[in-house]
Amino acid sequence: MNNYFEKEDLNKFGSGIIGEDASSLWNKFIEYYGEVFAEGALTAREKALIALAVAHTVQCPYCIDSYTHTALNFGCDQDQIMEAIHVAAAIKAGATLAFGVQSKNISDKLTIK
Repeated sequence: MNNYFEKEDLNKFGSGIIGEDASSLWNKFIEYYGEVFAEGALTAREKALIALAVAHTVQCPYCIDSYTHTALNFGCDQDQIMEAIHVAAAIKAGATLAFGVQSKNISDKLTIK
């Protein structure tokens, strides 16, 4: 095994190999997943861009692969894809900085003034 993540494993996920055990839970997940990505208040295209952006923040190589293909199939161009990724990066960076308030609060309590 050259890589921890093998591209072929993405197809295994889609084929239901994960559902071989605990199949009732897998079936519920697939039903839920299908509902989430169905057209609704957001288009499937918009959902694909959101999924691709989130995939980058959770650093899932399979999701990045899958949703890059999906976004391209929905007609997204590289500028739109990269902009979505930058939006996700900015939110993740902002959230990281927001947690700095917790550190500041602790520091202020422990610092003798």
